[in-house]
Amino acid sequence: MSDPDPTTEAPPLPQSSPPLQGERVAFTGTLASMTHQQAFELTENHGGTATQHLSRQNTMLVVGEEGWPLEEDGEPSVKLQEAADLLQTGHPLRILQESEWLQLIALEEPEQEAHKLYTPAMLHKALEVPVNQIRAWERRGLIKAVRKVYRLPYFDFQQVAGVRRLLQLLDSGISPDQIESSLRRLESIFPEIERPLAQLELLVQDNRLLLRDDAGLFEPASGQRFFEFDTPDRSEDADVTLAFPAGASEKTSPCDNPDQLFQEACLALDENELERALWGFRQAIQLLPTKAEYHFHLAETLYRLNNLAGATERYHTTIEHDPYYLEAWTQLGCLYAEQDRHEEAIRYFQGALSLHPEYPDAIYHLAEVLQQLNRHHEAAKHWQTYLNLDSRGPWAENARHSLQQWEAQTNEQ
Repeated sequence: MSDPDPTTEAPPLPQSSPPLQGERVAFTGTLASMTHQQAFELTENHGGTATQHLSRQNTMLVVGEEGWPLEEDGEPSVKLQEAADLLQTGHPLRILQESEWLQLIALEEPEQEAHKLYTPAMLHKALEVPVNQIRAWERRGLIKAVRKVYRLPYFDFQQVAGVRRLLQLLDSGISPDQIESSLRRLESIFPEIERPLAQLELLVQDNRLLLRDDAGLFEPASGQRFFEFDTPDRSEDADVTLAFPAGASEKTSPCDNPDQLFQEACLALDENELERALWGFRQAIQLLPTKAEYHFHLAETLYRLNNLAGATERYHTTIEHDPYYLEAWTQLGCLYAEQDRHEEAIRYFQGALSLHPEYPDAIYHLAEVLQQLNRHHEAAKHWQTYLNLDSRGPWAENARHSLQQWEAQTNEQ
């Protein structure tokens, strides 16, 4: 038997089929990563056929992850209702979450957890939800951090988007019972439906009824008393002792409980009652001056009152009491950048990154400042690092655009 001729070419390896070959794909809900039109084009590019409507010819339905797929009237989306009917008749329809579809067409790696976890600032940009609102949701148990680096929380995108959608429906007048009924109808499709149901219950509880008696406000269901703040007249940011609001008895006064003062001040901050929040945080600090979290929230309140000097000082105090308070480092960087004190801003962003090298907020803001200083080569490295951590949302788009601009300028030289 003769040896094979080494000059003979090996037969070509068979090419793999496109991941969506033969698939007819429909989309429902708001996509977090792109528009529906872009999703249609990607489907076609990967061998599938995108359809506007769902029928028995469809083999796949992709559900967007920017909130639960409920219509303005609180009902499940039409396509989801049609999908449930098709599944009941035995039709072999695959229902994928958006992230599963992205993995299928190799736009997102399943092991890249950074694509799914977001800091409060990233969620603010992606979902247009204020950072203080996200913090309030965490305090009330509506959302839970998937992981924390020191004090910095990282959240699951869909969890936060889901709360926002439920709030939109409740604010539009849809009854909690109707929303719950709609979510229950999705149980056969989404086994994790218990999470939004629990969120809904907490949201409804949050709209609690408070009554007033001679001693102040109380909740009839629990008998719990609630501390009220007066709005003191203040002309400057000074540490002084303020009188307890008139009308509240010493028996119900929580002035000796810094944590209760802090919680009530947070509620005032959530309601944009900034002077009340200012009063409460200051009182809490007088009772427990080493608590970094108290100073951090006081700094945020001062910033929202346009007191930049006071806010800067309080963020510094936060770091003095807790050198690992990452968000305080970044907030200082942002405050200095806002005042065109770029070198100081860089110092504090780099300080944050020395503690947490993969901190997306600090990486993004550092790249912004470096770009403003025309240090484009340095900025480009940070834009790319950011994109390695986050591939979707406005910050990712801006990072991608800035990087493309720099690469184009480099190629022209």
